[in-house]
Amino acid sequence: QVQLVDSGGGSVQAGVSLRLSCAASGYTYSIYYMGCMGWFRQAPGKEREGVATIDNRGRTTYADSVKGRFTISRDNAENTQYLQMNSLKPEDTAMYYCAADPGFPCTLVPDKRYWGQGTQVTVSS
Repeated sequence: QVQLVDSGGGSVQAGVSLRLSCAASGYTYSIYYMGCMGWFRQAPGKEREGVATIDNRGRTTYADSVKGRFTISRDNAENTQYLQMNSLKPEDTAMYYCAADPGFPCTLVPDKRYWGQGTQVTVSS
């Protein structure tokens, strides 16, 4: 059973940076074979939305709201993915979830097979 453990959230002021991490375990193979990995977020009263995804060839997709500020990456050797978040805004406040799926396509739709437990990001103005 694949397990994802995400971490790195916190309460910060607008304009600063945070780096989220997601460690995968329980997968027989390297996460290289996990076709799609990504980050999603859910604010109170809103639906879960895609933030960024990366496939096993390194191709990335970002939500328009985070383009130029967030960077997703994956370290297949360490079975870990990251989300570097710069220039944080109050509207980035949400619970952030990492996700993974063996299949394709690698989109921002929150239909992935495996999910982390979530890490809270709160940005104050």
